[in-house]
Amino acid sequence: MKDTFTVIAFGDVVGPYATEKLGRAIKRIKSEYSADMVIVNAENSAKGNGVDISSADYLLRKGADILTSGNHVWKRSEIKDYLDGSEFLIRPANYPPSCPGKGFTYYDSCGIRVLVMNVLGTVYMDPLDSPFDAVSAILKSEKGNYDISVLDVHAEATSEKLAIANYFDGRITAVFGTHTHVRTADARLLPKGTAYITDIGMTGRPDSILGVDKEQIIEHMTTHMPTKFNVGDGETEANFAVITVDMNTKKAISIISASAGI
Repeated sequence: MKDTFTVIAFGDVVGPYATEKLGRAIKRIKSEYSADMVIVNAENSAKGNGVDISSADYLLRKGADILTSGNHVWKRSEIKDYLDGSEFLIRPANYPPSCPGKGFTYYDSCGIRVLVMNVLGTVYMDPLDSPFDAVSAILKSEKGNYDISVLDVHAEATSEKLAIANYFDGRITAVFGTHTHVRTADARLLPKGTAYITDIGMTGRPDSILGVDKEQIIEHMTTHMPTKFNVGDGETEANFAVITVDMNTKKAISIISASAGI
């Protein structure tokens, strides 16, 4: 077994153009950080948001190992069957059990088994089951089946992300937030050893509002009229977190927040 294991997690990919650009850059960034595993939040990877079969397959083919999602996961009806048949795309675990797909999966690399989980926040978002209970149930049912664990908390409220991370501090190797598309400056190790960042950020155009043309967002907010949002193309930046784990203790030893032009 390796002495250390490194995971790169990319923030929400916004639109087909950013998805294509990230696909071209994944292997380069993975090599630059000597990473063993790549996680991508793909819930905005399709045109008009959501994830479709084409965007999911493309990211996986280009080097993503596991795709997480969020509140836009059901945008494309075609993804329902895909979720049921895929071990590489997961949906938030606190959706009802009757929903397609599942909220966790495994990735094996270098003799190390990684448990990857995904939950949706409930503060200012859909009134789903408790993310605390959903993650607790997974940890209980999968106890002894993995070496390290990673959780994507797709949530609006920073307080909820912090609460979840501290609740599971020492029980999950790394907890990272997605959804707000804004990279936070609080990457750190929590007191009991869990690596944490409130939000990784996004993969999209930095000269935008959350990946969308600025003028369109401003028009919508100033007029309150329906406005078509365009993610467009142009200079693109990938935001990501790099988490390194000591495999002797199976505890995170570092987490850094990074970005790269792609």
